[in-house]
Amino acid sequence: MTAAASPAPAPRLWAFGPSFRRLLAVRLTSQLGDGVFEVALASLFFFSPERATTPGGIAAAFAVLTLPFTVIGPWAGVPLDRWSRRNTLMLGNLARAALAVVVAVLLALPAPDPLLYAVVLTFLSINRFLLAALSAGLPHVVDPAHLVAANAVTPTLGTAAYLVGGGIAYAARVTGAGHPVLVVIVAVLLAGAAALALRLRPTQLGPDREPFTPGTAAGIVEVGRDLVRGLRHLRSRHTAANALGAMTGHRLLFGVSTLALILLARNYFGAGSSQRGLTVLGWVLGAGAAGFLVAALVTPWWVRRRHDPTTVVSLALTGAGLATATLVPVLALPVLLVAAAVIGWAGQSLKICVDTLVQRDVDDAFRGRVFSVYDVLFNAAFVVAIAVAAVVVPSNGDAPVVFTVLAAAYLALSWAYRRASVRQRT
Repeated sequence: MTAAASPAPAPRLWAFGPSFRRLLAVRLTSQLGDGVFEVALASLFFFSPERATTPGGIAAAFAVLTLPFTVIGPWAGVPLDRWSRRNTLMLGNLARAALAVVVAVLLALPAPDPLLYAVVLTFLSINRFLLAALSAGLPHVVDPAHLVAANAVTPTLGTAAYLVGGGIAYAARVTGAGHPVLVVIVAVLLAGAAALALRLRPTQLGPDREPFTPGTAAGIVEVGRDLVRGLRHLRSRHTAANALGAMTGHRLLFGVSTLALILLARNYFGAGSSQRGLTVLGWVLGAGAAGFLVAALVTPWWVRRRHDPTTVVSLALTGAGLATATLVPVLALPVLLVAAAVIGWAGQSLKICVDTLVQRDVDDAFRGRVFSVYDVLFNAAFVVAIAVAAVVVPSNGDAPVVFTVLAAAYLALSWAYRRASVRQRT
């Protein structure tokens, strides 16, 4: 075997370079705050979908969480290709810190629920915008050969930071800290994330084009034109466009599966006991998290061996289809947990590879817009699926016909994506 044919060695965290570690520090500190924020607001029903017990309640909770950015997301992507992404991360985290202080005051008063919900949704929507900025800026601080590994490491450590934040908040609650105190801690952490962003140069994350000055009617028209240019660019980059299509299809199917799995855990395996239902749901979420972790470990290795993220996308879709099919003949808790783990693996493997394909094949001048559109498709498809599932999935989640359709749709999507990818190469 020649040196050129040998797979690249697996990079260690310090091998990505100091710029990547600085960007990662911003994300981890921010997600640490998100974990605290989640626990602080766990008592608000609309921000805890897992607490719902009916299809309609779960669908409403997810819709409230995801729809605001879905509406403004494509337009928000334009500034990511015109303004310093480093400055966007700094100012965005400062804005979230300020909103956290407002939330703390509203919780202490207390304020009317609609006002509190509006401020929290603004807080969450800015977070989605910042995640798009992080994804668009990542190729500026990571060697192209290490993009897959970076896309595996970043969300895995981010999730760990989120869980640590939740643990800190839970411990603080046990010791008697009130919700306003927890949200003040969030504000401090987000201000820290903004300060950490200053360790990066203003132009280090891109974009590589002239700055944009908003505020005039002509500027608003130019934003619309920029959005159209971004969509045209995506259409011309078939590898990235096909990958986004596969991800959108997966999120449609995953949304239905998510609602069904929550209902199975809460109302089928946990029938008659809300505590039992929550326990089973915890097992299901844990199994999904285990699959998530396996994907973070295995996907970079596979791509280094095969040098082909498109193959992983196809395999992940096939795996999700087969896992869903197992729920049709035998509906037992061990089968449910294995299916949740495989679907978790498939979803994260898909996310790692699609992120990499978009970062690799979309020009930097359009990357912010494309990632914002990506995020909108990612969330909108999920909400649409949840809404449909609320109608077709029974309240106990036992839906063999639905699982059969989902499995067939996953396999069809895998075949269609693979066929499109092969056609693109020829």
